[in-house]
Amino acid sequence: MSSTTTATDTTAATGARTDEAAALIGGARERIDALDDRIIGLIQERMAVSAVIQEARITSGGRRVNLSRETAVLSHYRDALG
Repeated sequence: MSSTTTATDTTAATGARTDEAAALIGGARERIDALDDRIIGLIQERMAVSAVIQEARITSGGRRVNLSRETAVLSHYRDALG
């Protein structure tokens, strides 16, 4: 495989029109993939903590979901992320 074929494959995979842009995009995508892995881990951790809260609420005779808290959480995300 020639270097031209490799460069063409790389630019085609990224949608870039130059090797420099393809390299930048490739590196940024690797960072995004790493961030996504961290986000997934945090969401899984959040789900586990939420399950503990839900179990405590149900065990104490409360409702499974606290709608005012759910609304506050969604509002927080909306305010932070748009």
